[in-house]
Amino acid sequence: MSEPTVIAIDAEYVRPKLAAVHLIVDNGRAAFVDTGTYRSVPAMLAALTQQGLSPSDVDYVFLTHVHLDHAGGAGVIMQLLPSARCVLHPRGARHMIDPSKLVAASKDVYGPQRFAQLYGELPPIPAERVLVVEDGDCLTLGLREFEFIHTPGHANHHYCIVDRVGKIIFSGDTFGLSYRELDTEQGAFSMPITTPSQFDPDAAHKSIDRLLSYEPRAIYLTHYSRVEGLTKLAADLHEQIDGYVRIARSNAERADRSDAMMRDLYAYIAERLDRHGVRKDDAFRHALLDGDIKLNVQGLEVWLQQQAA
Repeated sequence: MSEPTVIAIDAEYVRPKLAAVHLIVDNGRAAFVDTGTYRSVPAMLAALTQQGLSPSDVDYVFLTHVHLDHAGGAGVIMQLLPSARCVLHPRGARHMIDPSKLVAASKDVYGPQRFAQLYGELPPIPAERVLVVEDGDCLTLGLREFEFIHTPGHANHHYCIVDRVGKIIFSGDTFGLSYRELDTEQGAFSMPITTPSQFDPDAAHKSIDRLLSYEPRAIYLTHYSRVEGLTKLAADLHEQIDGYVRIARSNAERADRSDAMMRDLYAYIAERLDRHGVRKDDAFRHALLDGDIKLNVQGLEVWLQQQAA
């Protein structure tokens, strides 16, 4: 059996091709992997129509984790998919049934005004429409089976979705990010994602190794879509996780440690971009990556506080 049909839908989050929603189609049945925000919903419905499908043909909404760039639109799209169940990690399910704590935590990160601009309202999902998957559980879509594996490191409530036969994985944020603007003749460029508030470097290393143990031919990232050459990308992620930790520890005693980590992390990534052959100036790099670097530093700050406790 070959790979299923997979369509990358631009989530229209912050800028083009920052975040993808993936539509999986097999034997006339469909599932979405992640949802972006409420702004993603029209493009999701349009993608169904382009495949000759209707909302009633969607069996599942797979949420790799409940960070709102992945799950912010789930409540809205679920209202429009009469047959679908929302599939969640046990630690994430309650936050889609009652999003109030998730909203409060996200407002702490982004501020109320920016939160409203990015995410709007988050309707709850009725508990009877939520399906919790334990590590190793499998679900069938069309004629194809998908395995769900718990992959902490980025978030404790994160899972990845494995198609063993098609040899593809949908990794959410576990396998980092890889923006297509940074592709070169050397291939894709990858970066870990250490955003607040559950970054765990040891778990992140183990989860990356677990993904590679399935020997996939391709991984679909939410940020942004399909990558190959996975052995090299995994090695790069391992190296950078250790690099991020060194930067955090080296600045731990500074009064201005967040600012210092921002500068050091940008310089670290810029040097790797140079080695990768990315011929873009600092203005382009800052515009593309500063938002991610800021969130990564916030995650490293939380991790440092946890190490000191």
